[in-house]
Amino acid sequence: MAEGRPEDARPWSYRLTGRRLNIACAVLLAAALVIGEAVFATARGAAVQPHIIALLLAGSASVAVLDRFPFATSAVVGLTLPLYYVTGATDSWLPWLLLVGAVVLLASARNRAAADSTVLIALAVFAVGELFDFQLWRALAIAAWMAVVLALGEIARSRNAYLREVEERAAEAERTREEEGRRRATEERMRIARELHDVIAHNISLINVQAAAAAHRRDPDRAYAALDAIKDTSKETLREVRATLGVLRQVDEDGGGGAPVEPAPTADRIGELVEAARRAGLDARLTVQGEPAQESSAQAGLAAYRIVQEALTNVRRHAGASSVRVVVGHAPGELSVEVADDGTGGAAPPAEGNGLRGMRERAAALGGGFTAGPRPGGGFLVRAVLPAGGADTTPG
Repeated sequence: MAEGRPEDARPWSYRLTGRRLNIACAVLLAAALVIGEAVFATARGAAVQPHIIALLLAGSASVAVLDRFPFATSAVVGLTLPLYYVTGATDSWLPWLLLVGAVVLLASARNRAAADSTVLIALAVFAVGELFDFQLWRALAIAAWMAVVLALGEIARSRNAYLREVEERAAEAERTREEEGRRRATEERMRIARELHDVIAHNISLINVQAAAAAHRRDPDRAYAALDAIKDTSKETLREVRATLGVLRQVDEDGGGGAPVEPAPTADRIGELVEAARRAGLDARLTVQGEPAQESSAQAGLAAYRIVQEALTNVRRHAGASSVRVVVGHAPGELSVEVADDGTGGAAPPAEGNGLRGMRERAAALGGGFTAGPRPGGGFLVRAVLPAGGADTTPG
């Protein structure tokens, strides 16, 4: 069977809207009015009047085009009801169905003015007829029924307006969920990219330095020491890459969320970075100021570790420095890191590549500050100040 349009798969009651609904209602009204007129005429021993049948069919036909010509439908239906009673002999109640159907459909289609006009036209013609043959009970009954028809139209209009608002809110909520999902996915990709860049760039630069040292050293013992350092650094690289990729696989065999493979590094491990830089041949020193706060957030510690890691990588790769000083400062609600070298990186304004951009993004993600630039006495300085008051500092 051929595959139809998406809306064709819905139930007929949902597909029957707009023009199709109007035409279906017009056909049903015409059939009901004509058959009902014939039944009432036969029951009362009267002949079916052709002009009444034509009047009822004209009123029903106007319902089919109310979406394009709402006020034409209003005028035709508004005249059909009183003319039926003025010129006909059956006096059945069925033509009121035509008035109710037209008013409800017009109001549902947000043609409130046309719906009200239908009732007012019918009421005006009835009022003219009462001038010639006034009967109080009939006038009150007509007025009461007109009020009921108006109320039905308002109910239909309010209900359709409510349903449209619910659909719009649901569509907006769906769009918001999709945008939020895309935003979170983008942020996660950026975070993983920073992690991989920091881990790989830092450790590969260490391996490069040690390999160059091993290639140029003629002393076997010193060459073997360099190779041992390469082995340790490559092992650390693999461990951190596995830990980072493990975050992407935090679904265990039970289908639930698992913990990361290894805990993320924090500021407590910055000493390991300094020691690795020292083994690579730099005169690296670490100074810790203040006491770490127990409520310091893991996110701030990870960001501090990665910033120092990337800064030391840049020192080895670009600065041509012989010494570097790392300062870790702990203060109430604040964690700061500073990396200063005596190299040539401060001779010109730095070109912000992935390294500096990643450090700046890490600090900004926690609401902290970041500066990087030449030192007054030569060399280059990287400094970051991070809020460390707890998990609440992490942006949503």
